[in-house]
Amino acid sequence: MSKIKSYVLPIAIVAALLLHKWCARLCFMVPAIIFSILLLNFSAVNVKQLKVKIIDLWLMLFQLVVSIGGYALLSLCGAGQVLAHGALIAVLCPVAASAPVVAVMLGADRGTMTTYTIVGNLMVAVAAPAYFSLLNVQPDISFWSSFLLILGKVAPTIGLPFFVIWALQAHWTQAAGWLRQRNGLAFYLWAIALLFTLGQTFDYLFRQGDATRWSDLALLGLIALAACVLQFAVGRRIGRRYGDKVSGGQLLGQKNSAMGIWMCNNYLEPMAALTMAFYSVFQNLFNSWQLWRKDHDNT
Repeated sequence: MSKIKSYVLPIAIVAALLLHKWCARLCFMVPAIIFSILLLNFSAVNVKQLKVKIIDLWLMLFQLVVSIGGYALLSLCGAGQVLAHGALIAVLCPVAASAPVVAVMLGADRGTMTTYTIVGNLMVAVAAPAYFSLLNVQPDISFWSSFLLILGKVAPTIGLPFFVIWALQAHWTQAAGWLRQRNGLAFYLWAIALLFTLGQTFDYLFRQGDATRWSDLALLGLIALAACVLQFAVGRRIGRRYGDKVSGGQLLGQKNSAMGIWMCNNYLEPMAALTMAFYSVFQNLFNSWQLWRKDHDNT
């Protein structure tokens, strides 16, 4: 399975390029797919045992402050909305639901990983609609109207899976157990979500044609690289302070790229979604190197 996972990203990129028109038509399914991914991953967690720690608060604070700070900095520098939105989503994007799998292999604490995977997603479910409403200034709609509209679409996708699992574990244990036994399906659903979201992004670029600013593509790649390095480094520093540098690094650095691309395509500048496409490449390369080094050190 680990060998298959290493090929998913390049296959998804090539398939999205070839099938971008079909992916754009099918992207309406992405929210339901992301909901299902989170539901399956959260099913493996006993929610009664979750305990929020100080490290979780620092990680949330970093995402909230640095995401909007990066947006403000680039906006003040005249970088444009595409690059500013790219910086925002590269930090605000929630941790990947599969992050605990890689992190535990690297020696992270499963409890810390699992808790923030849930808490971080719940935080983004509320913060993202607030930030998107602030940034998309529309004279014909108030902040609160925009916030509630986006919240009604984002929160059920990101936040509702946790409450569904909570209810099932408390009142319908058979259904919770059934989902837990099929937890492995989440990987295949993630691959489909990644294909559709990348395809939608590529379709947008093709429709732009000559209007595409290729310099922006290069700058989005640099923003993704900088955000990736920064978050893994700062996360490890925060984690080291609380005795688990691996968890800290993975929780800040490993992002749910499919969700980030979906949020960009729907609520921010669509071209900014390429930031998360680049980011996905960088985080996978870094994770592969970390796993190789771990195996090499153990031999």
